[in-house]
Amino acid sequence: MGKLYFRYGTMGSAKTAMLLTQAYNFEERGLHYLCMKPIIDNREKENVIRSRIGIQRQCAWIYPTTDLYGFVKELYDKTLVVKDWILIDEAQFLSEEQVDQLARVVDDFGTNVVCYGLRTDFQSRLFEGSRRLLEIADSIDEIKSTCACGRKTIINARIDKDGNIVTDGNQVEIGGDDRYVALCRRCWQNRRIESAERNSLKFKSE
Repeated sequence: MGKLYFRYGTMGSAKTAMLLTQAYNFEERGLHYLCMKPIIDNREKENVIRSRIGIQRQCAWIYPTTDLYGFVKELYDKTLVVKDWILIDEAQFLSEEQVDQLARVVDDFGTNVVCYGLRTDFQSRLFEGSRRLLEIADSIDEIKSTCACGRKTIINARIDKDGNIVTDGNQVEIGGDDRYVALCRRCWQNRRIESAERNSLKFKSE
């Protein structure tokens, strides 16, 4: 019997490296697996999942209109082989409907589906895909990482070019270390206050 897994963590918590390590282990054991990733994360020009430490695997793109259940069924109809595992990177960008489709894949095909992603955005609000995974996943695990102060990171804080905390904007803005920093709640609050004070002083001086 398959399971739907959700493994979440803040940016920089090695989620992608864990996914790719798992893919390597499946290859070593001769298991049938598939890597997938929403195309909204378009930093890569090729259809690959790449970790910051340099390892990568080819993947299938997930488009906003992709019917994931239909995609897996079509693969089965062509090959008559059931995938043992499906590994999905950046799962926070899935729609609620797509998460439900993955649950059907688990229940109908017995495939294990492991979704790696962020839980919340830069404003500490749940992403649509993450919310649905938290609601219906069979197994939920937090991938923990540490803030510079030593506490557990919780917030994926967005920053500007000067390192100030950004509090407004679109929920989705793709970026790396130049746009985001993982912080504990207290450091996030303190840096928000500091950024607001700096902006206020800059406004008065102008």
